[in-house]
Order: sequence, then C-alpha cells, then structure tokens
Amino acid sequence: MTSPTGVPQDGLNRLHTKVFTSDLTVNEFLLVRQAGFRPLGLVFGSSVYHVGIQLGRWSKNQELEVLSQAMYHARELAMARMEVEAHELGADGVVGVRLDIEFKEFGSDVAEFTAIGTAVKADTADAPDGHSWIPNTGKPFTSDLSGQDFWTLINAGYAPLGMVMGSCVYHIAHQGILKSMSNIGQNTEVPVFTEALYDARELAMTRMQAEAEALEAEGIVGVQLRGLPHQWGGHTTEFFAIGTAVRPIRPDHTIPVPTMVLPLND
Repeated sequence: MTSPTGVPQDGLNRLHTKVFTSDLTVNEFLLVRQAGFRPLGLVFGSSVYHVGIQLGRWSKNQELEVLSQAMYHARELAMARMEVEAHELGADGVVGVRLDIEFKEFGSDVAEFTAIGTAVKADTADAPDGHSWIPNTGKPFTSDLSGQDFWTLINAGYAPLGMVMGSCVYHIAHQGILKSMSNIGQNTEVPVFTEALYDARELAMTRMQAEAEALEAEGIVGVQLRGLPHQWGGHTTEFFAIGTAVRPIRPDHTIPVPTMVLPLND
C-alpha cells in the first residue's frame, strides 16, 4: 500500500523509531555532527520506470527527446519520494545522496531508479545569514557530497541548496561505408562523432545549470558528467550531469583552524 505521494506506507512507518539509521561512514557521521547537523534516519526513494522507444535517423546526430524526458522524470520521482521521507522526519536536508539506475531482468526497457541518503536536522534553525536551511523550493536540501566535503562546505561559509541534474539521450550518426573505409589505418578525427558527443554533453550541462539558477545558487560543486550507454546500442547514449548547488552563508570563506591543546610538562 502506498501513500498519495507514492511512498509505501511501510516506508513511512519505518521512519518513526527512536533509533536513527545512516549510510554515512563513522568519519562522515562525526564530521556531519561537527558541522552542526544531527542524523535523523536513512531515507529512500524508488521508481520502476518503463523507458519508451524513439528511433533516430541512421545518418543524423540528434537528441532523442522522448528518452531524455523519461530518464529525467524517473530520477525526479525517486528524488521526490526520498524528499517526502525526509520531510516526514522533519529534516532540513539529506546528505550523502546516491542516485542509481539498474535495468531489470524482467524487461530490457524497464529500470529501477533509486535515491538514498541520510536525513539531517540542523542544531540551529537558521543558517548564519539568518535564512532557513530549507531552500526556496520549500523542501529539504539534498547533497551528494561526502561527509568530509559537507563539513568543509559548511565551515567555509556555504550552504547546499539541492542536487541539480541534466540529462540528454543522444543518437550518434553512423558513418557511411566509404567514409569508414577511408579512415582505416589513419590517425584522424571523426567530426560527426566529435560534434555529437560535444553537443550531448553541452545539453546535459546546460540543463543542470538551469536548475541551479532556479534555486538562486551561486554555483555547483562536485559536478560529475557521465556517459551511460544503458540498453540502447552503440550509437545511442545518455549524458548525465549532476552536482550540488550552493550559496554563501557568510561573507568570508575561510575554514577556522581548530585550537590545539598541548599537554603540560611536568
């Protein structure tokens, strides 16, 4: 049985316990606590999605927009359900988020998209500049930074706003037989392939940056740009860009040096 948000009722029931769960390592857990955030529990979102079919012209570089939208929407569903669980816990954010995809044996065009991370609550309701830790979406922030990077970010005077992403599924044109044969044994650029991969990456990056602008971010840290072949064959691939959007929370961005306590000599 699922709730109106698509989150199973058993999942919501699991959250109401006195013992927190976390996928943070011990070091990450302690650094997140030192940064001023208390772990509340492990939160999870899933979407099993049927990815449709769209054919590209054999000799043309082109985005396959139907597939781009499918991959994006499926990830959004998983992220949204994870955020629902975090909200149920009263969290300010989710740290250490992992966003994965796995195609299932019961269909080559059926994939499960999952999002998982540790929900956290700030020790103080407001960030140093007086604003809430909750971004302008009204939902808990999300971040895929490690516990160590999260500690550094907070102590350097920045706040995470949310994970931002961009997706582009692209069909790469085939070369004609004569052109392919003319390249045999030669060191030479293949412009049609270069242009396709360049364009696909740019589309994914541009969409990720647009999400960051909507969050009123100053920038994006920890960006990863992945090429994912999935199940579509050698001439169709997905480029996926993801990172954590951030904003400054104080004017200086220096990390305080810890005070060292030296032992007294006898």
